[in-house]
Amino acid sequence: MNPVAVVVVVTFGLFLIGLTGVVFMRPAVAERFFTAFASSAKAHYTEQIFRLIIGASLVVISPTMWQPNLFRVIGWAIIISSIVLILTPWQWHHRFGTHVRPKLIRFMKLYAIGLLLFGVLLIYGVFGRSR
Repeated sequence: MNPVAVVVVVTFGLFLIGLTGVVFMRPAVAERFFTAFASSAKAHYTEQIFRLIIGASLVVISPTMWQPNLFRVIGWAIIISSIVLILTPWQWHHRFGTHVRPKLIRFMKLYAIGLLLFGVLLIYGVFGRSR
């Protein structure tokens, strides 16, 4: 199970780093991507399934990661927030998104720096611990 969890976490970290590049090189594409979140029930539940997989993967491999407690907490935070969102009507998530998205789009490059840092942190967390 650990190798699968490692692949999930590293892939997610690389995805975040790549998304940062898209924000800076193709901002219109990134804006369309962010706008799709919670735009329908299918998008909402798909997002939550991916979040659960990522959160569970973090929890599974956290004991072997650099700063295991940090990554265990992050993993559980992702899992718990995903479960809450699954139990929440998707329209509420969509309505929340309509309020948040304009700020996200306006500060997309600043947000992307956070994505980059988190992606690098995830990859470092997987490979940075001396074995």
